[in-house]
Amino acid sequence: MALPRRRLLACVVAVLGSAALLRGQQQQPAIFTPGGTLPVLESYLESLRQQAGIPGMSAAVLRGGDDEVTWEKGFGYENVATRVRATPDTPYLIGDATETLAAVLLLQCVEQRRMSLDDPIERFGLTSPEPTVTPRQLLSHAAGGAFAYSPDRFAHVTELMEWCAPQPFRKSVAHRILNHLAMFDSAPGTDWKDPQLSLPDGLFDDADRARYRAVLDRIAVPYRVLGRNKAERSELPISGITASGGLVSTVRDLEKFDRALDAGDAGGLLEVPTLVAAWTPSGTASGAPTPMGLGWFVQYYKGERLVWHFGNVPNAYSSLILKIPARNMTFILLANSDGLSSPFDLAEGDVTKSLFASLFLKLVM
Repeated sequence: MALPRRRLLACVVAVLGSAALLRGQQQQPAIFTPGGTLPVLESYLESLRQQAGIPGMSAAVLRGGDDEVTWEKGFGYENVATRVRATPDTPYLIGDATETLAAVLLLQCVEQRRMSLDDPIERFGLTSPEPTVTPRQLLSHAAGGAFAYSPDRFAHVTELMEWCAPQPFRKSVAHRILNHLAMFDSAPGTDWKDPQLSLPDGLFDDADRARYRAVLDRIAVPYRVLGRNKAERSELPISGITASGGLVSTVRDLEKFDRALDAGDAGGLLEVPTLVAAWTPSGTASGAPTPMGLGWFVQYYKGERLVWHFGNVPNAYSSLILKIPARNMTFILLANSDGLSSPFDLAEGDVTKSLFASLFLKLVM
Protein backbone atom coordinates (compact mmCIF):
# COMPACT_ATOMS: atom_id res chain seq x y z
CA MET A 1 0.00 0.00 0.00
CA ALA A 2 1.08 3.62 -0.49
CA LEU A 3 2.80 5.42 2.36
CA PRO A 4 -0.01 6.52 4.75
CA ARG A 5 -0.71 10.23 4.84
CA ARG A 6 -0.18 10.39 8.64
CA ARG A 7 3.25 8.84 8.37
CA LEU A 8 4.15 11.03 5.40
CA LEU A 9 3.04 14.11 7.30
CA ALA A 10 5.17 13.15 10.28
CA CYS A 11 8.17 12.62 8.03
CA VAL A 12 7.99 16.04 6.38
CA VAL A 13 7.00 18.37 9.21
CA ALA A 14 10.66 19.17 9.71
CA VAL A 15 11.09 19.80 5.98
CA LEU A 16 8.23 22.28 5.78
CA GLY A 17 9.23 23.89 9.07
CA SER A 18 12.73 24.45 7.77
CA ALA A 19 11.37 25.86 4.53
CA ALA A 20 9.16 28.31 6.42
CA LEU A 21 12.06 29.40 8.60
CA LEU A 22 14.30 29.91 5.60
CA ARG A 23 11.57 31.79 3.75
CA GLY A 24 11.14 34.08 6.75
CA GLN A 25 14.82 35.00 6.61
CA GLN A 26 14.92 35.83 2.89
CA GLN A 27 13.14 37.91 0.27
CA GLN A 28 11.27 35.97 -2.43
CA PRO A 29 13.86 36.23 -5.25
CA ALA A 30 16.53 34.72 -2.97
CA ILE A 31 15.32 31.19 -3.71
CA PHE A 32 16.58 31.70 -7.27
CA THR A 33 20.33 31.82 -7.73
CA PRO A 34 21.77 34.12 -10.41
CA GLY A 35 22.05 31.10 -12.67
CA GLY A 36 18.36 30.29 -12.34
CA THR A 37 18.73 27.27 -10.07
CA LEU A 38 16.75 26.60 -6.90
CA PRO A 39 19.02 24.52 -4.66
CA VAL A 40 16.75 24.84 -1.62
CA LEU A 41 13.67 23.70 -3.52
CA GLU A 42 15.64 20.88 -5.15
CA SER A 43 16.79 19.57 -1.78
CA TYR A 44 13.33 19.67 -0.18
CA LEU A 45 11.57 18.17 -3.22
CA GLU A 46 13.99 15.27 -3.24
CA SER A 47 13.33 14.71 0.45
CA LEU A 48 9.56 14.73 -0.11
CA ARG A 49 9.89 12.40 -3.10
CA GLN A 50 11.81 9.89 -1.08
CA GLN A 51 9.44 10.08 1.89
CA ALA A 52 6.46 9.55 -0.44
CA GLY A 53 8.18 6.62 -2.14
CA ILE A 54 7.77 8.16 -5.60
CA PRO A 55 10.15 6.33 -7.98
CA GLY A 56 10.55 9.18 -10.48
CA MET A 57 9.50 12.80 -10.70
CA SER A 58 10.09 15.77 -13.02
CA ALA A 59 9.66 19.40 -11.96
CA ALA A 60 9.74 22.90 -13.38
CA VAL A 61 9.29 26.43 -12.07
CA LEU A 62 8.58 29.30 -14.46
CA ARG A 63 8.82 32.93 -13.47
CA GLY A 64 7.87 35.55 -16.05
CA GLY A 65 8.48 39.27 -16.20
CA ASP A 66 11.70 41.19 -16.75
CA ASP A 67 13.74 38.60 -14.84
CA GLU A 68 12.25 35.54 -16.52
CA VAL A 69 13.62 32.31 -15.09
CA THR A 70 12.93 28.69 -15.90
CA TRP A 71 14.15 25.94 -13.58
CA GLU A 72 13.83 22.26 -14.49
CA LYS A 73 14.91 19.11 -12.71
CA GLY A 74 14.46 15.35 -12.80
CA PHE A 75 14.41 13.30 -9.60
CA GLY A 76 14.75 9.55 -9.19
CA TYR A 77 14.07 7.11 -12.00
CA GLU A 78 11.64 6.93 -14.88
CA ASN A 79 12.48 3.21 -14.97
CA VAL A 80 13.69 1.69 -11.72
CA ALA A 81 14.71 -1.66 -13.23
CA THR A 82 17.01 -0.13 -15.86
CA ARG A 83 18.06 2.83 -13.67
CA VAL A 84 17.07 5.36 -16.32
CA ARG A 85 16.87 8.70 -14.55
CA ALA A 86 13.90 11.03 -14.82
CA THR A 87 14.51 14.29 -16.73
CA PRO A 88 12.46 17.34 -17.76
CA ASP A 89 11.84 15.54 -21.07
CA THR A 90 10.46 12.35 -19.48
CA PRO A 91 6.86 11.75 -20.65
CA TYR A 92 4.15 10.90 -18.11
CA LEU A 93 0.41 10.35 -18.28
CA ILE A 94 -0.94 13.54 -16.67
CA GLY A 95 -4.44 12.28 -15.80
CA ASP A 96 -7.11 14.83 -14.83
CA ALA A 97 -4.80 17.75 -15.66
CA THR A 98 -5.82 17.06 -19.27
CA GLU A 99 -8.92 19.08 -18.34
CA THR A 100 -6.93 22.31 -18.61
CA LEU A 101 -6.30 21.73 -22.32
CA ALA A 102 -9.91 20.71 -22.93
CA ALA A 103 -11.10 23.89 -21.23
CA VAL A 104 -8.89 25.98 -23.51
CA LEU A 105 -10.33 24.32 -26.60
CA LEU A 106 -13.93 24.81 -25.51
CA LEU A 107 -13.34 28.41 -24.43
CA GLN A 108 -11.83 29.10 -27.85
CA CYS A 109 -15.17 27.95 -29.30
CA VAL A 110 -16.93 30.44 -27.03
CA GLU A 111 -14.59 33.23 -28.18
CA GLN A 112 -15.43 32.32 -31.77
CA ARG A 113 -19.14 32.66 -30.86
CA ARG A 114 -19.86 29.10 -31.88
CA MET A 115 -21.51 28.46 -28.53
CA SER A 116 -22.48 30.18 -25.31
CA LEU A 117 -21.34 29.00 -21.91
CA ASP A 118 -24.91 29.20 -20.64
CA ASP A 119 -26.79 27.34 -23.37
CA PRO A 120 -28.17 23.92 -22.40
CA ILE A 121 -26.23 21.18 -24.13
CA GLU A 122 -29.42 19.84 -25.71
CA ARG A 123 -29.08 22.80 -28.07
CA PHE A 124 -26.00 21.03 -29.47
CA GLY A 125 -27.81 17.71 -29.85
CA LEU A 126 -26.40 16.26 -26.62
CA THR A 127 -28.29 14.72 -23.72
CA SER A 128 -25.51 13.48 -21.39
CA PRO A 129 -24.95 13.95 -18.54
CA GLU A 130 -28.24 15.95 -18.46
CA PRO A 131 -29.91 17.78 -21.36
CA THR A 132 -30.19 21.02 -19.39
CA VAL A 133 -26.61 21.15 -18.13
CA THR A 134 -24.55 24.01 -19.61
CA PRO A 135 -20.94 24.18 -20.81
CA ARG A 136 -20.22 26.48 -17.86
CA GLN A 137 -21.51 23.89 -15.40
CA LEU A 138 -19.44 21.13 -17.00
CA LEU A 139 -16.27 23.21 -16.98
CA SER A 140 -16.79 24.23 -13.34
CA HIS A 141 -17.76 20.75 -12.08
CA ALA A 142 -21.16 22.05 -11.00
CA ALA A 143 -23.85 19.44 -10.47
CA GLY A 144 -27.29 20.21 -9.10
CA GLY A 145 -26.25 23.77 -8.34
CA ALA A 146 -23.26 22.73 -6.20
CA PHE A 147 -19.60 21.86 -6.71
CA ALA A 148 -18.92 18.14 -7.20
CA TYR A 149 -15.59 17.18 -8.74
CA SER A 150 -16.25 14.44 -11.27
CA PRO A 151 -13.82 13.69 -14.12
CA ASP A 152 -16.38 11.28 -15.61
CA ARG A 153 -18.92 14.07 -15.85
CA PHE A 154 -16.32 16.53 -17.19
CA ALA A 155 -15.51 14.01 -19.93
CA HIS A 156 -18.70 15.09 -21.70
CA VAL A 157 -16.82 18.22 -22.72
CA THR A 158 -15.36 15.84 -25.32
CA GLU A 159 -18.69 15.64 -27.19
CA LEU A 160 -19.21 19.39 -26.85
CA MET A 161 -15.83 20.02 -28.43
CA GLU A 162 -16.58 17.58 -31.24
CA TRP A 163 -19.79 19.50 -31.92
CA CYS A 164 -17.87 22.77 -32.10
CA ALA A 165 -15.04 21.35 -34.25
CA PRO A 166 -16.51 18.42 -36.23
CA GLN A 167 -13.54 16.09 -35.86
CA PRO A 168 -12.32 13.64 -33.22
CA PHE A 169 -11.35 15.38 -29.99
CA ARG A 170 -7.78 14.09 -30.19
CA LYS A 171 -7.35 15.86 -33.53
CA SER A 172 -8.33 19.19 -31.96
CA VAL A 173 -5.87 18.60 -29.11
CA ALA A 174 -3.10 17.72 -31.55
CA HIS A 175 -3.73 20.44 -34.12
CA ARG A 176 -4.79 23.39 -31.97
CA ILE A 177 -2.49 22.85 -28.99
CA LEU A 178 0.26 20.24 -29.36
CA ASN A 179 1.37 21.08 -32.90
CA HIS A 180 0.58 24.78 -32.54
CA LEU A 181 2.89 25.04 -29.50
CA ALA A 182 5.51 22.56 -30.76
CA MET A 183 4.71 20.21 -27.88
CA PHE A 184 6.42 17.40 -29.74
CA ASP A 185 7.12 15.24 -26.67
CA SER A 186 3.40 14.85 -25.98
CA ALA A 187 0.87 12.33 -27.28
CA PRO A 188 -2.95 12.47 -27.32
CA GLY A 189 -3.57 9.04 -25.83
CA THR A 190 -1.59 5.90 -25.02
CA ASP A 191 -3.10 3.73 -27.77
CA TRP A 192 -0.83 4.80 -30.64
CA LYS A 193 1.22 1.61 -30.42
CA ASP A 194 -1.89 -0.53 -30.84
CA PRO A 195 -1.70 -2.12 -34.32
CA GLN A 196 -5.50 -2.32 -34.28
CA LEU A 197 -5.94 1.42 -33.73
CA SER A 198 -8.29 2.66 -36.42
CA LEU A 199 -8.67 6.34 -37.26
CA PRO A 200 -10.27 8.10 -40.22
CA ASP A 201 -8.00 8.40 -43.24
CA GLY A 202 -6.02 11.61 -43.38
CA LEU A 203 -6.61 12.48 -39.72
CA PHE A 204 -2.95 11.98 -38.77
CA ASP A 205 -0.05 11.52 -41.14
CA ASP A 206 2.71 8.94 -40.79
CA ALA A 207 5.05 11.45 -39.13
CA ASP A 208 2.46 12.21 -36.44
CA ARG A 209 1.92 8.53 -35.71
CA ALA A 210 5.65 7.81 -35.58
CA ARG A 211 6.24 10.73 -33.21
CA TYR A 212 3.50 9.61 -30.83
CA ARG A 213 4.83 6.05 -30.82
CA ALA A 214 8.31 7.40 -30.04
CA VAL A 215 6.91 9.38 -27.09
CA LEU A 216 5.23 6.26 -25.74
CA ASP A 217 8.47 4.31 -26.12
CA ARG A 218 10.00 6.75 -23.62
CA ILE A 219 7.09 7.11 -21.20
CA ALA A 220 7.97 6.73 -17.53
CA VAL A 221 7.16 3.29 -16.18
CA PRO A 222 4.11 3.48 -13.86
CA TYR A 223 4.47 2.16 -10.31
CA ARG A 224 2.31 1.15 -7.39
CA VAL A 225 4.06 2.26 -4.20
CA LEU A 226 4.08 -0.33 -1.43
CA GLY A 227 6.15 1.73 0.99
CA ARG A 228 9.23 3.87 1.11
CA ASN A 229 11.80 2.49 -1.37
CA LYS A 230 9.40 -0.28 -2.34
CA ALA A 231 7.35 -0.13 -5.52
CA GLU A 232 6.08 -2.55 -8.12
CA ARG A 233 5.45 -1.91 -11.78
CA SER A 234 1.82 -1.30 -12.73
CA GLU A 235 0.17 -2.41 -15.93
CA LEU A 236 -2.33 0.02 -17.42
CA PRO A 237 -4.70 -0.66 -20.31
CA ILE A 238 -4.04 1.54 -23.31
CA SER A 239 -6.59 4.24 -23.96
CA GLY A 240 -7.37 7.24 -26.11
CA ILE A 241 -7.86 10.78 -24.88
CA THR A 242 -10.95 12.53 -23.53
CA ALA A 243 -11.50 15.95 -22.01
CA SER A 244 -10.73 14.52 -18.56
CA GLY A 245 -7.70 12.33 -19.19
CA GLY A 246 -5.33 10.61 -21.56
CA LEU A 247 -2.70 13.21 -22.41
CA VAL A 248 0.93 12.11 -22.21
CA SER A 249 3.30 15.05 -21.74
CA THR A 250 6.51 16.34 -20.16
CA VAL A 251 7.18 19.27 -17.84
CA ARG A 252 9.07 20.97 -20.68
CA ASP A 253 6.07 20.68 -23.01
CA LEU A 254 3.71 21.87 -20.27
CA GLU A 255 5.95 24.93 -19.88
CA LYS A 256 5.09 25.80 -23.49
CA PHE A 257 1.38 25.43 -22.72
CA ASP A 258 1.77 27.62 -19.63
CA ARG A 259 3.57 30.40 -21.52
CA ALA A 260 0.91 30.35 -24.22
CA LEU A 261 -1.78 30.73 -21.57
CA ASP A 262 -0.03 33.67 -19.94
CA ALA A 263 0.57 35.41 -23.29
CA GLY A 264 -3.09 36.51 -23.35
CA ASP A 265 -3.87 38.95 -26.14
CA ALA A 266 -0.26 38.83 -27.37
CA GLY A 267 -0.83 35.69 -29.40
CA GLY A 268 -1.85 33.49 -26.48
CA LEU A 269 -4.29 30.61 -26.44
CA LEU A 270 -7.09 32.68 -24.91
CA GLU A 271 -8.02 36.34 -24.81
CA VAL A 272 -7.47 38.12 -21.48
CA PRO A 273 -11.20 38.47 -20.57
CA THR A 274 -11.68 34.75 -21.20
CA LEU A 275 -8.69 33.89 -19.05
CA VAL A 276 -9.96 36.14 -16.26
CA ALA A 277 -13.31 34.33 -16.37
CA ALA A 278 -11.60 30.92 -16.36
CA TRP A 279 -9.55 31.90 -13.32
CA THR A 280 -12.46 33.30 -11.31
CA PRO A 281 -14.27 31.03 -8.84
CA SER A 282 -17.70 29.95 -10.02
CA GLY A 283 -20.75 30.15 -7.78
CA THR A 284 -23.36 27.71 -6.53
CA ALA A 285 -27.07 28.16 -7.16
CA SER A 286 -27.19 30.23 -3.94
CA GLY A 287 -24.25 32.39 -5.04
CA ALA A 288 -21.64 30.87 -2.73
CA PRO A 289 -18.19 30.57 -4.34
CA THR A 290 -16.84 27.17 -5.31
CA PRO A 291 -13.20 26.07 -5.68
CA MET A 292 -13.49 25.87 -9.48
CA GLY A 293 -13.31 28.37 -12.28
CA LEU A 294 -13.66 27.10 -15.85
CA GLY A 295 -11.45 24.04 -16.08
CA TRP A 296 -9.16 25.19 -13.25
CA PHE A 297 -9.30 25.12 -9.47
CA VAL A 298 -9.11 28.63 -7.99
CA GLN A 299 -8.49 29.60 -4.37
CA TYR A 300 -6.82 32.30 -2.31
CA TYR A 301 -3.76 31.91 -0.11
CA LYS A 302 -2.30 34.77 1.94
CA GLY A 303 -4.50 37.12 -0.04
CA GLU A 304 -3.23 35.96 -3.45
CA ARG A 305 -5.04 33.92 -6.07
CA LEU A 306 -3.83 30.41 -6.81
CA VAL A 307 -4.87 28.71 -10.06
CA TRP A 308 -4.16 25.00 -10.22
CA HIS A 309 -5.04 21.50 -11.30
CA PHE A 310 -3.92 17.99 -10.54
CA GLY A 311 -3.92 14.56 -12.08
CA ASN A 312 -4.36 11.18 -10.43
CA VAL A 313 -4.06 7.85 -12.24
CA PRO A 314 -4.33 5.40 -9.32
CA ASN A 315 -1.21 3.31 -8.68
CA ALA A 316 0.45 4.73 -11.78
CA TYR A 317 0.88 8.49 -12.34
CA SER A 318 0.13 11.90 -10.84
CA SER A 319 0.60 15.56 -11.70
CA LEU A 320 0.31 19.05 -10.25
CA ILE A 321 0.21 22.42 -11.99
CA LEU A 322 0.15 25.42 -9.64
CA LYS A 323 0.07 29.03 -10.85
CA ILE A 324 0.44 32.26 -8.86
CA PRO A 325 -0.75 34.76 -11.50
CA ALA A 326 0.16 37.94 -9.61
CA ARG A 327 3.77 36.74 -9.42
CA ASN A 328 3.90 35.33 -12.98
CA MET A 329 5.01 32.06 -11.42
CA THR A 330 4.11 28.44 -12.22
CA PHE A 331 5.13 25.18 -10.53
CA ILE A 332 4.79 21.91 -12.49
CA LEU A 333 5.29 18.39 -11.12
CA LEU A 334 4.84 15.02 -12.86
CA ALA A 335 5.44 11.61 -11.28
CA ASN A 336 5.28 7.91 -12.14
CA SER A 337 3.24 6.97 -9.07
CA ASP A 338 0.08 8.51 -7.61
CA GLY A 339 2.04 10.04 -4.72
CA LEU A 340 1.61 13.66 -5.82
CA SER A 341 -2.16 13.43 -5.52
CA SER A 342 -3.78 10.43 -3.87
CA PRO A 343 -2.68 11.15 -0.25
CA PHE A 344 -4.01 14.71 -0.25
CA ASP A 345 -7.75 14.77 -1.19
CA LEU A 346 -7.12 17.46 -3.80
CA ALA A 347 -10.55 16.87 -5.35
CA GLU A 348 -11.95 18.83 -2.38
CA GLY A 349 -10.39 21.96 -3.88
CA ASP A 350 -7.61 22.92 -1.45
CA VAL A 351 -4.13 22.71 -2.96
CA THR A 352 -2.49 23.50 0.38
CA LYS A 353 -3.33 19.94 1.46
CA SER A 354 -0.55 18.87 -0.90
CA LEU A 355 2.79 18.76 0.89
CA PHE A 356 4.50 19.48 -2.43
CA ALA A 357 2.38 22.57 -3.06
CA SER A 358 2.76 23.71 0.55
CA LEU A 359 6.53 23.46 0.29
CA PHE A 360 6.57 25.59 -2.84
CA LEU A 361 4.20 28.18 -1.40
CA LYS A 362 6.21 28.48 1.82
CA LEU A 363 9.34 29.16 -0.18
CA VAL A 364 7.94 31.78 -2.54
CA MET A 365 5.24 33.56 -0.50
